[in-house]
Amino acid sequence: MSRKAQVGDGPKTATRSEQWDFEGAHGDRLSGRLELPRDMPPRALALFAHCFTCGKDGLAAARIARALAQRGIGVLRFDFTGIGASGGEFAHTDFTSNVADLVRAAEALSERLSAPGLLVGHSLGGAAALAAAARVPGVRAVATIGAPSHPGHVRRQVPEADRARILREGTAEVLLAGRPFRIGRGFLDDVADQPQRERIAALPVPLLVLHSPEDELVDPAEAREIHSLAPGHASLVWLHGADHLLTVREDAARVADVVAAWATPLLDAPGRPVGAG
Repeated sequence: MSRKAQVGDGPKTATRSEQWDFEGAHGDRLSGRLELPRDMPPRALALFAHCFTCGKDGLAAARIARALAQRGIGVLRFDFTGIGASGGEFAHTDFTSNVADLVRAAEALSERLSAPGLLVGHSLGGAAALAAAARVPGVRAVATIGAPSHPGHVRRQVPEADRARILREGTAEVLLAGRPFRIGRGFLDDVADQPQRERIAALPVPLLVLHSPEDELVDPAEAREIHSLAPGHASLVWLHGADHLLTVREDAARVADVVAAWATPLLDAPGRPVGAG
């Protein structure tokens, strides 16, 4: 059986997508997009946290959110402050502000539809989902994709010469994935000082860790560490053949299949129906 034939075989529904902006944790307008089943209320809602500097419209975020909506799970994906179409200055953000934006997005989603039962995060967004989980009422499950075990990992994406310049001058423009971003010393200090391992060990809900053994940016050992730190209700799934950014469409579909199959029993527990918008 071909690799393509192995993914996306489950029942699917048509979806609808709509732009939805809301106020972030620090008052800036955050740009979001809701992916929902077209002709029926979603069985549950999820939040998607994008990878470092990627944005909500990156291939992984868009494809996984739409694929989950096809499987009956509505998804809000949004740009963190200073990224993509969201307001604010990236230079004034850090990991702590990303987590605060994620918590605020959950509050906004609760006010409009219902509380998200699932947090999904890609790369540094996965670290943010792990950090936010205990602060989001109603969350029943967390899934990470290619996430580092500690957000301090992202410092390695900043070239050593640029890190030295940031420490010397307080801020500097850095090329990340071919695009310029202004990064301050506060960002580097913030990602290093996070009590992430303690958060993972105290995670109050089941965890799904997805990671490619061929990941070229985040070592697979990071996934093993997350899994080993988490309480007993954690699962580890290897995404063989995938790259870190999930640039192959079938890999994004595979992630959505696995997340939906794993999360559905957790999200389908009795509770009030999710609103349809």
